[in-house]
This record gives sequence, C-alpha cells and structure tokens, in this order.
Amino acid sequence: MTDGYRDDFLATAVALPQTGRATRRLDYPRFSVLLDPSRRLAAATAVNIDGAELRDLAREGEWRLDPRVDADEQTGPEVYARNDLDRGHLVRRRDPGWGEPADAREAMEATFFYPNAAPQAAGFNQSKELWLGLEDHVLAYAETTDQRLSVFTAPVLADEDPAYRGIRIPLRFWKVAAWQDAIGLRAAGFVLDQTELVDTGEGLLAKPPLGAFRTFQVPIADITGITGVDFGPLADADVLDRADLRAGGWRALRSAGDTIL
Repeated sequence: MTDGYRDDFLATAVALPQTGRATRRLDYPRFSVLLDPSRRLAAATAVNIDGAELRDLAREGEWRLDPRVDADEQTGPEVYARNDLDRGHLVRRRDPGWGEPADAREAMEATFFYPNAAPQAAGFNQSKELWLGLEDHVLAYAETTDQRLSVFTAPVLADEDPAYRGIRIPLRFWKVAAWQDAIGLRAAGFVLDQTELVDTGEGLLAKPPLGAFRTFQVPIADITGITGVDFGPLADADVLDRADLRAGGWRALRSAGDTIL
C-alpha cells in the first residue's frame, strides 16, 4: 500500500509543498516524503490523518533503509550510533495508522524508513513533548468539523547547519497543519529550535538540559522565508493572518494551550 499523500483529502485541495530543491518523491501508505539526496534528509513530508478512524496499536517497526533510494542518499544508522541523537520521526508513527487494522499497522510500520527520520537531540522534556503533541492538539480542535488533518513536517535545511558524520545536523524543524472548518481551509505553522542542544565540536552530542528545546507558532509565510518551501493556499489560510496576530511575530509556546487556532 503505497498510495502516498492525497491532495484531495480535505474539502479544499492542498497539493504537496513545492520545495524549490531537487528532490525524490517517495510514497508510503497515506504519506509521502520529498527526499533531498544532497542533504540525505527530507525537504518536506506530507501525511493525511483521519482522526475519526485512528487506531491505538502497539508500537511495531524497525528502522531500515528504503531500497528505492541509494544508501548514500539517506541518513542511515551510522549517523545515530554511539551518540545522543534520536531518530526523530517526521511523519509520526501513529499519524497514518487509521482505518482497517491491517492497513493501519502497515502504514505505521512504513514510518520507520530512514527518509522519514531526521537527527534530533535525545531526551524528552516538556518542550519536546509539546512539539510531538501539537498535531494531537490541532486534531482535537478539528474534531468539531470533518476530523481530518493534512500535516507537513521537515527539518529546515540551512547552509549553516553543523557538519557531522557526512551530513549536516538540522538546527530547526518546521510543521504546518491544515484542516477544514465552517469558514473554510485553515492552517497553522510551527518551528522547533534545537540550536542550543547541538554541539558537534567533540564529535558527540551532549544530552540536553531541561527546557532547552524552543517551540514557536509562526506565520506560515515566515516558514517559507527560512526554507523556500511554497505551501500554496495554506499561507492565505493561516490562522495568524489577522493583522493584530501577525504583529506579535513568533509566539513562544510553553503549552498546547498557548496555540492560536
């Protein structure tokens, strides 16, 4: 089952983001990865989530290379060995896990291909848990409508990212969630900053101190500005598009309740 991301999943069509980079599209069950082979990381991922049919299945799956792509175009196990880096899911394990149990399990297991991972500083703390829970918070908000989300996530692939074992460790990540409500298409953008946690000078990364991850809700246009990724209609659907909210700039989040939807 490699149907990939569907543009027509929401009532308003939302195409895959345009990255402006040379990428390979890899389709998996209910999600797609736009892999930048020069960076060996995803330039964008996209997943369809049906909140009304999500399954709560046991965690299964082992990280593995995608055989459709040369190994030297993926960030594989050697980058994560003997250090404090996590294989950070871009499309979360449970996001495509909906519908019939067999289909849900297959989709969940597919999230363990390395093109869907990116290096993140290890150790869960309040800020990182907030980042992981943003989609759940938006999904809960969307439950009054069609209970569906399309979510786009990737690292910010910046030239100044520090070199490490043949790749560059991304210092920031972005996420855009889109849903439909009575007004129409709506979207929210977020950035996770792990700059303070990444130090490759000694060849290893130190475990992060509590609270060192920083999470922001940001205008989607700003994400385009730092990544070059074009989100099509989502910039105009941004919940921060009101003048009084744009004036506040990047909003630091300390809990999901700080999110504007």
